[in-house]
Amino acid sequence: MKIHALVVEEKDAPFAEQELELAAPGRGEALVRVVAAGVCHTDAITRAGDMPMPFPAVLGHEGAGIVEEVGAGVTQVASGDPVIIGWPSCGECRNCLDGQPRYCLRTGDALVSGRRFKGELRGETAYSRNGTPISGHFFGQSSFATYSITSADALVKAPAEGLELFGPLACGLATGAGAVLNEARPRLGDSVLVVGVGAVGLAAIMAARNSGVTTIIAADLHDSRLELAMQFGATVTFNSGASDIVEEVARTTGSTVDYAFDCTGAIPVIETLAETVGMLGTLVLVGGAPANARFSLDHLRTLWGKRVIGVLGGGGRSGQLIPALIALYQQGRFPFDRLVKYYAMNQIEDALADSASGEVIKPILRMQH
Repeated sequence: MKIHALVVEEKDAPFAEQELELAAPGRGEALVRVVAAGVCHTDAITRAGDMPMPFPAVLGHEGAGIVEEVGAGVTQVASGDPVIIGWPSCGECRNCLDGQPRYCLRTGDALVSGRRFKGELRGETAYSRNGTPISGHFFGQSSFATYSITSADALVKAPAEGLELFGPLACGLATGAGAVLNEARPRLGDSVLVVGVGAVGLAAIMAARNSGVTTIIAADLHDSRLELAMQFGATVTFNSGASDIVEEVARTTGSTVDYAFDCTGAIPVIETLAETVGMLGTLVLVGGAPANARFSLDHLRTLWGKRVIGVLGGGGRSGQLIPALIALYQQGRFPFDRLVKYYAMNQIEDALADSASGEVIKPILRMQH
Protein backbone atom coordinates (compact mmCIF):
# COMPACT_ATOMS: atom_id res chain seq x y z
CA MET A 1 0.00 0.00 0.00
CA LYS A 2 1.07 3.62 -0.51
CA ILE A 3 1.79 5.72 2.57
CA HIS A 4 3.22 9.13 3.36
CA ALA A 5 6.31 9.20 5.55
CA LEU A 6 8.98 11.60 6.77
CA VAL A 7 12.26 10.35 5.32
CA VAL A 8 15.79 11.30 6.40
CA GLU A 9 18.03 10.72 3.38
CA GLU A 10 21.38 10.93 5.14
CA LYS A 11 23.07 12.11 8.32
CA ASP A 12 21.87 15.63 9.28
CA ALA A 13 19.46 15.80 6.32
CA PRO A 14 16.03 17.36 6.84
CA PHE A 15 12.89 15.30 7.29
CA ALA A 16 11.18 15.19 3.89
CA GLU A 17 7.62 14.00 3.34
CA GLN A 18 7.58 11.33 0.64
CA GLU A 19 5.30 8.66 -0.75
CA LEU A 20 6.50 5.14 0.06
CA GLU A 21 5.28 1.60 -0.38
CA LEU A 22 4.49 -0.39 2.75
CA ALA A 23 4.23 -4.18 2.66
CA ALA A 24 1.36 -6.08 4.25
CA PRO A 25 1.81 -7.33 7.83
CA GLY A 26 3.45 -10.73 8.16
CA ARG A 27 2.92 -13.40 10.79
CA GLY A 28 2.81 -11.83 14.25
CA GLU A 29 2.59 -8.29 12.86
CA ALA A 30 -0.04 -5.56 12.67
CA LEU A 31 -0.69 -2.64 10.37
CA VAL A 32 -1.43 0.50 12.38
CA ARG A 33 -2.88 3.71 11.01
CA VAL A 34 -0.84 6.27 12.91
CA VAL A 35 -2.98 9.05 14.38
CA ALA A 36 -0.18 10.97 16.09
CA ALA A 37 3.44 10.56 17.10
CA GLY A 38 5.49 12.35 19.72
CA VAL A 39 8.74 14.04 18.73
CA CYS A 40 11.62 12.95 20.96
CA HIS A 41 15.25 13.99 21.43
CA THR A 42 16.18 10.48 20.28
CA ASP A 43 14.79 11.25 16.82
CA ALA A 44 17.07 14.29 16.63
CA ILE A 45 20.22 12.50 17.78
CA THR A 46 19.52 9.59 15.43
CA ARG A 47 19.31 11.98 12.49
CA ALA A 48 22.62 13.43 13.71
CA GLY A 49 24.24 10.00 13.50
CA ASP A 50 24.48 9.31 17.23
CA MET A 51 22.54 6.06 16.84
CA PRO A 52 23.49 3.59 14.09
CA MET A 53 20.27 3.66 12.08
CA PRO A 54 21.04 3.13 8.36
CA PHE A 55 19.92 5.93 6.02
CA PRO A 56 17.70 6.69 4.21
CA ALA A 57 15.28 5.98 7.02
CA VAL A 58 11.86 6.61 8.50
CA LEU A 59 12.13 7.55 12.19
CA GLY A 60 9.51 8.22 14.89
CA HIS A 61 8.99 6.06 17.96
CA GLU A 62 6.15 7.52 20.02
CA GLY A 63 3.21 6.47 17.90
CA ALA A 64 -0.46 5.93 18.65
CA GLY A 65 -3.13 4.86 16.22
CA ILE A 66 -5.74 2.36 15.09
CA VAL A 67 -5.09 -1.24 14.09
CA GLU A 68 -6.13 -1.64 10.43
CA GLU A 69 -5.05 -5.22 9.73
CA VAL A 70 -3.33 -8.08 11.52
CA GLY A 71 -1.09 -10.82 10.19
CA ALA A 72 -1.39 -14.55 10.72
CA GLY A 73 -1.35 -15.80 14.28
CA VAL A 74 -2.15 -12.45 15.90
CA THR A 75 -4.57 -12.67 18.83
CA GLN A 76 -3.43 -9.77 21.04
CA VAL A 77 -5.20 -7.08 18.98
CA ALA A 78 -7.80 -6.87 16.24
CA SER A 79 -8.76 -4.46 13.49
CA GLY A 80 -10.27 -1.29 14.96
CA ASP A 81 -8.39 -1.40 18.27
CA PRO A 82 -6.91 1.93 19.40
CA VAL A 83 -3.32 1.28 20.45
CA ILE A 84 -0.04 2.79 21.58
CA ILE A 85 3.00 1.30 19.87
CA GLY A 86 5.18 0.08 22.72
CA TRP A 87 8.76 -1.11 23.07
CA PRO A 88 9.75 -4.06 20.80
CA SER A 89 11.32 -7.19 22.28
CA CYS A 90 12.08 -10.73 21.18
CA GLY A 91 10.16 -12.39 24.03
CA GLU A 92 12.61 -15.29 24.09
CA CYS A 93 15.91 -14.13 25.61
CA ARG A 94 16.86 -14.37 29.28
CA ASN A 95 15.91 -10.78 30.09
CA CYS A 96 12.55 -10.98 28.30
CA LEU A 97 11.72 -14.21 30.12
CA ASP A 98 12.71 -12.55 33.39
CA GLY A 99 10.10 -9.85 32.79
CA GLN A 100 12.56 -7.19 31.59
CA PRO A 101 11.73 -6.75 27.87
CA ARG A 102 13.13 -3.21 27.82
CA TYR A 103 16.52 -4.89 28.21
CA CYS A 104 15.95 -7.53 25.54
CA LEU A 105 19.31 -8.93 24.45
CA ARG A 106 18.38 -8.06 20.87
CA THR A 107 17.41 -4.48 21.65
CA GLY A 108 20.00 -3.02 19.26
CA ASP A 109 18.52 -4.86 16.29
CA ALA A 110 14.99 -4.14 17.49
CA LEU A 111 15.55 -0.39 17.70
CA VAL A 112 17.98 0.68 14.99
CA SER A 113 18.74 -2.10 12.51
CA GLY A 114 16.23 -0.59 10.08
CA ARG A 115 14.83 -4.06 9.48
CA ARG A 116 12.48 -6.54 11.12
CA PHE A 117 14.42 -8.21 13.90
CA LYS A 118 12.39 -11.38 14.47
CA GLY A 119 9.93 -13.75 12.84
CA GLU A 120 9.86 -15.27 9.39
CA LEU A 121 10.63 -11.90 7.76
CA ARG A 122 13.64 -11.15 9.96
CA GLY A 123 16.19 -8.98 8.18
CA GLU A 124 13.66 -7.57 5.71
CA THR A 125 12.10 -4.12 5.62
CA ALA A 126 8.44 -3.40 4.94
CA TYR A 127 9.33 0.02 3.51
CA SER A 128 10.38 0.78 -0.07
CA ARG A 129 10.58 3.68 -2.50
CA ASN A 130 10.26 3.09 -6.22
CA GLY A 131 11.04 -0.56 -5.61
CA THR A 132 14.17 0.13 -3.55
CA PRO A 133 14.10 -0.93 0.13
CA ILE A 134 14.71 1.77 2.74
CA SER A 135 15.18 1.54 6.48
CA GLY A 136 12.15 1.47 8.75
CA HIS A 137 11.05 -0.36 11.89
CA PHE A 138 12.75 2.32 14.03
CA PHE A 139 12.05 1.25 17.63
CA GLY A 140 9.80 -1.32 16.00
CA GLN A 141 7.48 1.31 14.53
CA SER A 142 8.84 4.19 12.37
CA SER A 143 5.77 6.18 13.34
CA PHE A 144 6.66 9.37 11.42
CA ALA A 145 4.36 7.98 8.76
CA THR A 146 0.67 7.64 8.08
CA TYR A 147 0.89 3.86 8.59
CA SER A 148 3.25 1.57 10.47
CA ILE A 149 4.08 -2.12 10.46
CA THR A 150 4.66 -3.30 14.04
CA SER A 151 5.08 -6.48 16.05
CA ALA A 152 1.61 -7.13 17.44
CA ASP A 153 3.03 -8.09 20.83
CA ALA A 154 4.46 -4.57 21.22
CA LEU A 155 1.03 -2.94 21.00
CA VAL A 156 -0.79 -1.67 24.08
CA LYS A 157 -4.54 -1.13 23.87
CA ALA A 158 -5.55 2.40 24.81
CA PRO A 159 -8.71 4.49 25.25
CA ALA A 160 -10.01 5.88 21.97
CA GLU A 161 -10.72 9.21 23.64
CA GLY A 162 -7.52 11.23 23.76
CA LEU A 163 -5.58 8.72 21.66
CA GLU A 164 -3.50 11.37 19.87
CA LEU A 165 -2.14 12.47 23.26
CA PHE A 166 -0.88 9.07 24.36
CA GLY A 167 1.97 8.32 21.92
CA PRO A 168 4.70 9.90 24.09
CA LEU A 169 3.89 7.33 26.77
CA ALA A 170 5.72 4.84 24.52
CA CYS A 171 9.12 6.41 25.19
CA GLY A 172 9.95 9.85 26.63
CA LEU A 173 7.33 10.15 29.34
CA ALA A 174 7.51 6.46 30.21
CA THR A 175 11.29 6.71 30.44
CA GLY A 176 11.18 9.50 33.01
CA ALA A 177 8.33 8.05 35.06
CA GLY A 178 9.61 4.48 34.86
CA ALA A 179 13.11 5.53 35.91
CA VAL A 180 11.56 6.55 39.23
CA LEU A 181 8.78 3.99 39.68
CA ASN A 182 10.30 0.88 38.07
CA GLU A 183 14.05 1.32 38.46
CA ALA A 184 14.92 3.60 41.39
CA ARG A 185 11.86 2.82 43.52
CA PRO A 186 12.69 5.42 46.19
CA ARG A 187 11.52 4.79 49.73
CA LEU A 188 9.32 6.88 51.98
CA GLY A 189 11.19 10.04 52.96
CA ASP A 190 13.89 9.76 50.28
CA SER A 191 15.28 12.72 48.36
CA VAL A 192 15.71 12.98 44.61
CA LEU A 193 17.44 15.40 42.25
CA VAL A 194 16.31 15.70 38.63
CA VAL A 195 18.56 17.65 36.28
CA GLY A 196 17.12 18.52 32.89
CA VAL A 197 13.39 19.07 33.23
CA GLY A 198 12.15 18.63 29.70
CA ALA A 199 9.53 16.00 29.01
CA VAL A 200 11.56 13.16 30.54
CA GLY A 201 12.60 15.10 33.63
CA LEU A 202 9.13 16.48 34.27
CA ALA A 203 7.71 12.96 33.96
CA ALA A 204 10.25 11.86 36.59
CA ILE A 205 9.12 14.67 38.87
CA MET A 206 5.45 13.76 38.44
CA ALA A 207 6.30 10.15 39.21
CA ALA A 208 8.28 11.12 42.30
CA ARG A 209 5.29 13.11 43.50
CA ASN A 210 3.25 9.91 43.21
CA SER A 211 5.71 8.13 45.53
CA GLY A 212 6.76 8.63 49.15
CA VAL A 213 9.62 10.98 48.23
CA THR A 214 9.58 14.11 50.37
CA THR A 215 12.34 16.19 48.75
CA ILE A 216 12.22 16.70 44.98
CA ILE A 217 14.93 19.01 43.65
CA ALA A 218 14.80 20.16 40.02
CA ALA A 219 17.55 21.90 38.06
CA ASP A 220 17.56 23.22 34.50
CA LEU A 221 18.93 26.06 32.37
CA HIS A 222 15.43 27.36 31.54
CA ASP A 223 13.53 29.24 34.27
CA SER A 224 10.24 28.55 32.46
CA ARG A 225 10.81 24.82 32.85
CA LEU A 226 11.67 25.26 36.52
CA GLU A 227 8.32 26.99 37.02
CA LEU A 228 6.62 23.95 35.50
CA ALA A 229 8.68 21.66 37.70
CA MET A 230 7.33 23.44 40.80
CA GLN A 231 3.78 23.06 39.51
CA PHE A 232 4.32 19.35 38.89
CA GLY A 233 5.74 18.54 42.31
CA ALA A 234 9.30 19.83 42.77
CA THR A 235 9.89 21.15 46.27
CA VAL A 236 13.08 23.06 45.38
CA THR A 237 14.33 24.40 42.04
CA PHE A 238 17.42 26.23 40.86
CA ASN A 239 18.97 27.32 37.58
CA SER A 240 22.01 25.10 37.02
CA GLY A 241 23.55 27.71 34.73
CA ALA A 242 23.70 30.21 37.58
CA SER A 243 24.25 27.90 40.57
CA ASP A 244 26.62 25.12 41.56
CA ILE A 245 24.68 21.85 41.59
CA VAL A 246 26.64 20.21 44.40
CA GLU A 247 26.39 23.30 46.60
CA GLU A 248 22.67 23.70 46.00
CA VAL A 249 22.03 20.05 46.91
CA ALA A 250 24.09 20.40 50.10
CA ARG A 251 22.21 23.58 50.99
CA THR A 252 18.87 21.79 50.58
CA THR A 253 19.59 18.41 52.20
CA GLY A 254 22.58 19.15 54.40
CA SER A 255 24.65 16.61 52.45
CA THR A 256 23.60 14.58 49.40
CA VAL A 257 20.49 13.11 47.77
CA ASP A 258 19.42 9.50 47.69
CA TYR A 259 18.86 9.54 43.92
CA ALA A 260 20.15 11.85 41.20
CA PHE A 261 18.54 11.52 37.77
CA ASP A 262 20.44 12.83 34.76
CA CYS A 263 17.99 13.68 32.00
CA THR A 264 20.47 15.73 29.95
CA GLY A 265 22.96 13.24 28.52
CA ALA A 266 25.65 15.92 29.03
CA ILE A 267 28.89 14.35 30.26
CA PRO A 268 30.01 17.27 32.52
CA VAL A 269 26.57 17.21 34.15
CA ILE A 270 26.76 13.46 34.74
CA GLU A 271 30.17 13.75 36.38
CA THR A 272 28.88 16.55 38.61
CA LEU A 273 25.75 14.63 39.56
CA ALA A 274 27.91 11.74 40.76
CA GLU A 275 29.10 14.09 43.50
CA THR A 276 25.55 14.78 44.66
CA VAL A 277 24.97 11.17 45.79
CA GLY A 278 26.88 9.66 48.71
CA MET A 279 27.21 6.21 50.22
CA LEU A 280 24.35 3.97 49.08
CA GLY A 281 23.11 6.79 46.88
CA THR A 282 22.25 6.11 43.24
CA LEU A 283 23.11 8.01 40.08
CA VAL A 284 20.46 7.21 37.47
CA LEU A 285 21.38 7.74 33.80
CA VAL A 286 18.31 8.57 31.74
CA GLY A 287 19.33 11.11 29.07
CA GLY A 288 21.00 10.03 25.83
CA ALA A 289 24.59 11.20 25.31
CA PRO A 290 26.32 11.41 21.89
CA ALA A 291 27.75 8.23 20.38
CA ASN A 292 30.91 6.91 22.09
CA ALA A 293 30.63 9.37 24.99
CA ARG A 294 32.58 8.41 28.14
CA PHE A 295 32.47 9.71 31.70
CA SER A 296 34.71 9.18 34.71
CA LEU A 297 34.04 8.90 38.45
CA ASP A 298 36.19 9.14 41.55
CA HIS A 299 36.98 5.50 42.33
CA LEU A 300 37.15 5.66 46.12
CA ARG A 301 33.94 7.60 46.60
CA THR A 302 32.18 5.27 44.16
CA LEU A 303 33.62 2.22 45.91
CA TRP A 304 31.93 3.26 49.15
CA GLY A 305 28.54 1.93 48.09
CA LYS A 306 27.65 4.42 45.38
CA ARG A 307 25.50 2.95 42.61
CA VAL A 308 25.24 3.93 38.95
CA ILE A 309 22.38 2.52 36.86
CA GLY A 310 21.25 3.10 33.29
CA VAL A 311 17.59 3.11 32.27
CA LEU A 312 16.11 2.12 28.92
CA GLY A 313 12.56 3.19 28.23
CA GLY A 314 11.66 3.32 31.92
CA GLY A 315 12.20 -0.40 32.48
CA GLY A 316 9.34 -2.76 33.21
CA ARG A 317 6.84 -3.79 30.54
CA SER A 318 4.87 -1.59 28.15
CA GLY A 319 1.70 -3.44 29.12
CA GLN A 320 2.29 -2.57 32.77
CA LEU A 321 3.78 0.92 32.58
CA ILE A 322 1.70 2.60 29.87
CA PRO A 323 -1.78 1.69 31.20
CA ALA A 324 -0.71 2.74 34.69
CA LEU A 325 0.39 6.16 33.42
CA ILE A 326 -2.87 6.55 31.50
CA ALA A 327 -4.80 5.76 34.70
CA LEU A 328 -2.73 8.28 36.66
CA TYR A 329 -3.40 10.87 33.94
CA GLN A 330 -7.13 10.20 34.05
CA GLN A 331 -7.04 10.64 37.84
CA GLY A 332 -5.29 14.00 37.50
CA ARG A 333 -2.07 12.66 39.03
CA PHE A 334 0.08 12.70 35.87
CA PRO A 335 -1.04 15.81 33.94
CA PHE A 336 1.35 15.48 31.01
CA ASP A 337 -1.21 16.98 28.63
CA ARG A 338 -0.02 20.38 29.87
CA LEU A 339 3.36 19.74 28.23
CA VAL A 340 2.04 19.13 24.72
CA LYS A 341 1.79 21.23 21.57
CA TYR A 342 0.43 19.72 18.35
CA TYR A 343 1.93 20.16 14.89
CA ALA A 344 1.00 19.01 11.41
CA MET A 345 3.11 16.27 9.86
CA ASN A 346 4.95 18.73 7.60
CA GLN A 347 5.86 20.97 10.56
CA ILE A 348 8.35 18.53 12.06
CA GLU A 349 11.32 20.87 11.68
CA ASP A 350 9.39 23.56 13.57
CA ALA A 351 8.55 21.00 16.26
CA LEU A 352 12.21 19.99 16.65
CA ALA A 353 13.36 23.62 16.77
CA ASP A 354 10.76 24.56 19.37
CA SER A 355 11.75 21.56 21.48
CA ALA A 356 15.48 22.35 21.23
CA SER A 357 14.91 25.97 22.25
CA GLY A 358 12.83 25.01 25.27
CA GLU A 359 9.76 26.80 23.94
CA VAL A 360 7.81 23.52 23.79
CA ILE A 361 8.25 20.58 26.14
CA LYS A 362 6.64 17.77 24.12
CA PRO A 363 5.72 18.28 20.44
CA ILE A 364 3.28 15.83 18.89
CA LEU A 365 2.77 15.43 15.16
CA ARG A 366 -0.70 14.72 13.82
CA MET A 367 0.17 12.19 11.13
CA GLN A 368 -3.02 11.96 9.09
CA HIS A 369 -3.56 14.27 6.11
